Amino acid sequence: MVQVISGRKGKGKTKILLDRVNQSVKTAHGTIVYLDKSTKHMFELSNRVRLIDVSQYPLKSYEAFLGFLCGIISQDHDLQEMYLDSFLTIAHCDNKTIEQAVNDLEAVGKQYDVTFILSVSEDNDNLPENVQKVTTDAL
Repeated sequence: MVQVISGRKGKGKTKILLDRVNQSVKTAHGTIVYLDKSTKHMFELSNRVRLIDVSQYPLKSYEAFLGFLCGIISQDHDLQEMYLDSFLTIAHCDNKTIEQAVNDLEAVGKQYDVTFILSVSEDNDNLPENVQKVTTDAL
């Protein structure tokens, strides 16, 4: 399953994502991973959440990013949720490629029983229709 939190930069998407991950960790039976473009929010996350700073890896395309996610999933059979902050940046996507990215994540999520929660710096109205169906506006 894929869930998207959308809104322009500065609308509070990261705060919502951090609140959700910290709430989820209280009832989670599996592992939770948080991917971000830096370690800036390290101290805002529960110590039970694995933070991965994507900028530390040589990912230069969406295909490389998808392979990176699959590598994380392959190493953790208890993985339950993945939170992806600044999704368009870390996944090397834009408004034209996000539709395929969401479709790919839906397929991977179903196959491995992982939920993906993404923050996207874009208004919901500017996103493709299939992405809008799984989107919650930040505010």
